[in-house]
Amino acid sequence: MATVKALMKSKAEVSAWDDDEASRNRAALEGVPLVDLYGIDWREMTTLVVSPGVPLTHPAPHPIVELARAANCEVIGDIELLARTQRWCNFIGITGTNGKSTTTALLGHIMQVSGREAEVGGNLGIPALTLEPLGPEGTYVLEMSSYQLDLTVSITFDVAVLLNISADHLDRHGGMDGYVAAKRQIFHRQTKPRAAVVGIDDEISRAVAEELRAEDAQVVIPVSGRERAHGGVYALDGVLFDDMEGTETPVCNLKQNPSLPGEHNGQNAAAAYAAAKTAGVAPHAIMACLQSYPGLVHRQEPVDIVDGVAYVNDSKATNAEAAARALASYENIYWIAGGRPKEGGLDACLPYIENIRHAYLIGEAAMAFGQSLDGKVPFEISGELTAAVTQAHERALADGHARPVVVLSPAAASFDQFDDFEARGNDFKDLVEGLPGEHIDPFEEPGIFPGTEQADVMGETGS
Repeated sequence: MATVKALMKSKAEVSAWDDDEASRNRAALEGVPLVDLYGIDWREMTTLVVSPGVPLTHPAPHPIVELARAANCEVIGDIELLARTQRWCNFIGITGTNGKSTTTALLGHIMQVSGREAEVGGNLGIPALTLEPLGPEGTYVLEMSSYQLDLTVSITFDVAVLLNISADHLDRHGGMDGYVAAKRQIFHRQTKPRAAVVGIDDEISRAVAEELRAEDAQVVIPVSGRERAHGGVYALDGVLFDDMEGTETPVCNLKQNPSLPGEHNGQNAAAAYAAAKTAGVAPHAIMACLQSYPGLVHRQEPVDIVDGVAYVNDSKATNAEAAARALASYENIYWIAGGRPKEGGLDACLPYIENIRHAYLIGEAAMAFGQSLDGKVPFEISGELTAAVTQAHERALADGHARPVVVLSPAAASFDQFDDFEARGNDFKDLVEGLPGEHIDPFEEPGIFPGTEQADVMGETGS
């Protein structure tokens, strides 16, 4: 809809279609010119702009994509249109299997709060063609999914960020090789002084960093949340270090911000720092912005502390790899999981099972998740989120463990019981708000929240 409205406003001749009748009816109410694209003469068309979810190759091309290609009609996405109409601007792109939304939001926060002219959107949920036009000094900070990268053919990112790669969307890309190739497109046509910021905490991304360094086309900046990254940026035990000039300078203590818990957020912060510094933001300004970052809604979002029990909304964790990042970030976890299951089940979560005191399983995945956890951790088949929150709250209070945390990190899609992960997360927050007891804002008392400290920023480094 955002694309249609932008094109109509620009006086383009638009023929719009959706295979879903209800969507067509809603579009018609907003004056969208509907045309059955299955029956038109594609030789009269120049461009097909598709939603990122429309299959291009695997498991089979959408029939309309096939019709367009047979007539030599280009197939692109909305970000390609943004790039064509804003060529004088700067572009920063962020991709990765997990963490890209947090890193995009964090980098956007740094750019905007430090006084830069910047717009933030893309796969984050803000359509690219609803962003404001920018001048030559402006920067678009765009989260790029593998689907969107397939549809963006002419953009060259001034800074391109690849956080990590693990198995996901393999049916869409025809296997792991196709998925990696799609992610690697974010570095397309980069030359120095353009920069590639690449995570080195997984084998595939580390290999990509080494390949780019060997090709020597652009500046390569490694980032890590767990080890020294020579010539890059890294976090060790929650302290962020800048080694871009080889000085290993401590920047800040990430544990002071409850919105950035865990090793994976160390890598996210390192990537955002490297990208912002490359874009010209001063290190001291980046440090201040890291401390003030409020967090991404539905991604390890600190919600509340009720009678000493912390609550975390990680509804955006729709696969096991994402949920594992939350489970690695806390101890004494009362875990709410389940929904519509994805391939691989809970395998990625099992290494962190020792952090879980009790699990509460909901949705279609409840029985299968219970089989995976049987004999490893106690669990309840709660069925629905309301019951899970109540049960987790009561158990966390009764057990008396130090610094308990109730984490909604479903490791599954939401569509069995909710419209989307946002609705699931909002429901969780409403339920927590309604719990009896003393409520404390986690941002007002960050030292109470698991994984956070109130120490001096540089005190942890000995500087």
